[in-house]
Amino acid sequence: MAKYIFITGGVMSGIGKGIATASIARILKSKGFKATTVKIDPYINMDAGTMNPVEHGEVFVLNDGLECDQDLGNYERFLEEDLTRANYMTTGRVYQTVLDKERNLEYGGRCVQVIRDIPDEVLRCLNELEEQTKSDFILTEIGGTVGDYENVLFLEAARKLKLQHKKDVVFILVSYLPIPHNIGEMKTKPTQHAVKWLNMAGIQPDIIIARGSEALDEPRKEKIAVFCNVEPKDVISAPDIKSIYEVPLNFEKDNLGNILLEKLDLEPREKDLKDWQAMVDKINNPDKEVKIGIVGKYFQSGKFTLMDSYISVLEAIKHASFYFKAKPKITWVSAESYEENEEKLKELSQFDGVIVPGGFGKRGVEGKIKAIQYLRENKIPFLGLCLGLQMAVIEFARNVCDIKLANSAEFCDTTKVGECQGVIDLMEEQKQLLKENKYGGTMRLGAYDCKLKKGSLAFKCYKKEMISERHRHRYEVNNDYKETLEKGGLVMSGLNPEKNLIEIIELPQEIHPFFIASQFHPEFKSRPLTPHPLFKEFVNTCLTLKEKAYNSLIV
Repeated sequence: MAKYIFITGGVMSGIGKGIATASIARILKSKGFKATTVKIDPYINMDAGTMNPVEHGEVFVLNDGLECDQDLGNYERFLEEDLTRANYMTTGRVYQTVLDKERNLEYGGRCVQVIRDIPDEVLRCLNELEEQTKSDFILTEIGGTVGDYENVLFLEAARKLKLQHKKDVVFILVSYLPIPHNIGEMKTKPTQHAVKWLNMAGIQPDIIIARGSEALDEPRKEKIAVFCNVEPKDVISAPDIKSIYEVPLNFEKDNLGNILLEKLDLEPREKDLKDWQAMVDKINNPDKEVKIGIVGKYFQSGKFTLMDSYISVLEAIKHASFYFKAKPKITWVSAESYEENEEKLKELSQFDGVIVPGGFGKRGVEGKIKAIQYLRENKIPFLGLCLGLQMAVIEFARNVCDIKLANSAEFCDTTKVGECQGVIDLMEEQKQLLKENKYGGTMRLGAYDCKLKKGSLAFKCYKKEMISERHRHRYEVNNDYKETLEKGGLVMSGLNPEKNLIEIIELPQEIHPFFIASQFHPEFKSRPLTPHPLFKEFVNTCLTLKEKAYNSLIV
């Protein structure tokens, strides 16, 4: 049997349970173990596909097409492994499975109950993952905060597993220790209450990870140990740090890896985090800076900027920047601001490069189109992602190919003559599904093959002809306009060989130093030790052009 580690959160959300889970998995991997991770979302949603990114954060997509929580992205980045739908569950999926089994008489006609059948289904899913992956460790992050009604059934499943296999299960509580400004002292009482809530669910934490703006001192560590019924060495300090990639190294300062092994009756092992340490050294000792603008629409919530909406894009930029020992300076730019005031477009010239990421809906698209036109005409490095590709095609069609009504069928009715020309449209089979209100079947999700054109910028980035990338979109470039766009100078450098769908567009480098966009989401496959080829070449071009401009000024 695998060893199970359950990670819960106390006091409030957003304290880093996902990063803690990913970091512990990385530590165990560095010790030679095979570890995998699971995220349990306590939502009725079947998956994360219909969740608003401003409220819930980015929807991450796996190779098998599952739309899931952004924490799966953190797991993949830290483990540098691809996960599957077995690594994610929601309340909705668990209940749906139980109800389907009940309808199929798989419970033999007995009464199906919340307790025991829902927790038992959770344990069945975890056991199935263990059999599939042959992992030594299954790390399960239980979403929400202890004390929430929504995650009680998942805590019950964990409690039951601990009762059955005492030596094979460990509980970790990630809790927040505030330092009220007017008091100036780190307070442990909220964590004490979090442990009390966990105790009420029949669970005693074995380890407490103490999150805070500052490192935990000895008096606070002793106090938590006494009032929360753990040993002082089992209270792990987790202060705010510059980069999330320092977390595994920070945990190991308190010997977290071997503490876990000891609690699970395993011999201590040496770790090998040399590559990870080398990467962190690069992060902390940059010798240059790269300024990247992101023209988006999912980051404004009142007066706050929510970076989680584009977290994979941000991390992919960082990975590529770290590779070149550069510090990324990322600026959010509202696409809607360009619709209101075109003079603001000039601010794009301050960036070394600009990214136009994905999204859905009409809001802000004209601003994105104007931004891409400015980037194209002023030869500023541009990387478009998903909707970014579609906006680039529309911009090129309108302003270069003179298709003045060029637009996407997502934003206008292409059946009305004179309203718009759908250079971006649905495939015929998708149109039929939409007529039947079957919206779930119209998304292209997960990994698809793409064949690259030799001699293109895309081929230069990937250095191979066949690639596989992850998708999450409904609309495609309309092949009826392919010839016209190519005559205008747009290069279709990546095609899906199965359906002849356009996956990558670009401009020749003799015309523009870096102008490329993908229908897929390359950010989902970027890793801290292995930056994604498109982001890597994008940042490299930004840095090269910046250095050339600087040298020309000196001369």
